[in-house]
Amino acid sequence: MASTALSMKLLIDTKAQRVLFAEASKDVVDFLFSLLSLPVGTAVKLLGKEAMVGCVGNLYGSVEKLDSTYVQPDAAKDALLHPAVLSPAAGTKMFRLTQPSSGQSKGFFKCSYSGCTSYVTDTSGTMCQCGRGCSMTTAMHFIPGNGKVAASVGTKGFVQGIVTYTVMDDLAVTPMSSISSITLLNTFAVKDLSALQEKTVQLGYDEGLEILKASLQSKTVLTDVFLKAPSSA
Repeated sequence: MASTALSMKLLIDTKAQRVLFAEASKDVVDFLFSLLSLPVGTAVKLLGKEAMVGCVGNLYGSVEKLDSTYVQPDAAKDALLHPAVLSPAAGTKMFRLTQPSSGQSKGFFKCSYSGCTSYVTDTSGTMCQCGRGCSMTTAMHFIPGNGKVAASVGTKGFVQGIVTYTVMDDLAVTPMSSISSITLLNTFAVKDLSALQEKTVQLGYDEGLEILKASLQSKTVLTDVFLKAPSSA
């Protein structure tokens, strides 16, 4: 299957080993802006508790380990551990990037009461909220759509596709122009133009996770993600 990874063009100062800025398409900017729509719980789930700076990972782990005995009957742990992305412009898939397939289809279950048609879960044995005290163990059949509706939503996104955008190392985004590019070079006080190098990089699911992680920890995100030294074995 052909890759649908996005790409952007970096302008690198090879002497300083830093990314000055990047040229990015609408799709890349839509991805970057979609990070703002992520609930904290989703970010923790994607990056892993250990990758989180501060104590948020501990909160997530506490909810994971909390026995159902201590959870309110009408409360759902999944609402905290797997919160929904609220912004419709972010699309139906996290990052608007292709997520690696797990190779295993997800199961869905409902309770055994025939009159209950309002509740479904992806965890067999979950107590149904219909009020009859039924466990949700009856398997349901998921029929995937043809993707046409999702595609029409996905093409809308956040920004217009009529221009290319400048993305700074700290993820500040502005519409690009030839004048703004010259101004940026002056701002960086670049003396030796021969030290500048253009490099096109792919932005797939793994890079998306790295950008999300770096954006929570660093002011030099593009440099950290795309110019980081390979780890030694």
